[in-house]
Amino acid sequence: MNDILFLVLGFVALFLSGKYLVTGSVQIARLFKIPTLVVGLTIVSFGTSAPELLVSLKAALSGHPDISIGNVVGSNISNMALVLGITALIFPIPVSKKIIRFDWPVLMIICLLFYGLALNGILEWWEGLIFVIAIVGFNVHSISKGRKPTEDDEEIPAVEMKWHWALAIILASCIGLVFGADWLVKGASGLARSFGVGERIISVSIIAFGTSVPELATSVVAALKKETDISIGNIVGSNIFNVAGILGITSLVTPIPVNEKILSSDVIWMLAITILLFVLLIGKRKQLTRWKGAVLILSYSLYIYILLNSGT
Repeated sequence: MNDILFLVLGFVALFLSGKYLVTGSVQIARLFKIPTLVVGLTIVSFGTSAPELLVSLKAALSGHPDISIGNVVGSNISNMALVLGITALIFPIPVSKKIIRFDWPVLMIICLLFYGLALNGILEWWEGLIFVIAIVGFNVHSISKGRKPTEDDEEIPAVEMKWHWALAIILASCIGLVFGADWLVKGASGLARSFGVGERIISVSIIAFGTSVPELATSVVAALKKETDISIGNIVGSNIFNVAGILGITSLVTPIPVNEKILSSDVIWMLAITILLFVLLIGKRKQLTRWKGAVLILSYSLYIYILLNSGT
């Protein structure tokens, strides 16, 4: 019973903290007149990925590497197949050329790099350093390009709160993320032991979905408000940060053993769904339509079905 309580408290704390971290971060970004797409790819994606970062770091430091790696891989699968699928069903998502020509290729390269570096069964500190340099470079490039005038320039929304309130919200959210991550890892590892289920299955399904809730909430709200640049930019940017930022920072702190089953199954699914997303994004209409959203949701359902029937 305590394990379930910790799991629920962890989910709630991560959801609320992630939500308000995004709110505060977006207000700070608007002070610097950063466009919506760039906000989605950088500030919002970092904010919605913060739960994954804290969970993976906590799991690695407390001796649960399957949760650390599985959380990231499962979240990427959930973000692309479930979150984008649900969002596209609500409102078709226009796709900018930048997403197709730059951001998706960066995501694919980062995922392939992770696969290659993890083949020896462990992520070392120097491999983490490569990822951290990559994510810093991506963010610097996105922000610098986003601040240059283009034919697609948009009006930057007005700031809705004073900077010190936004900063206070960010700090409070970070504290909430720390507690939420601790509770979630404690509850999930306890449940895995109680039911005799491997931490891999718990991490790539339940924990991954739970830490993807901020992305789901942000993308659905953005779709309802027709701010679709935030919606798709959030997912692509979040997935880049999940692999390069989260695993990079975590492996800098402590080496992370990589479960062979995660590498041979879940990572392959992540790569396959990343490719599927690209196939669905291209085309004359440059739009993620409702039927494409349904395809993504079906792919996620198939993954979960195969996962739960694997038994390991």
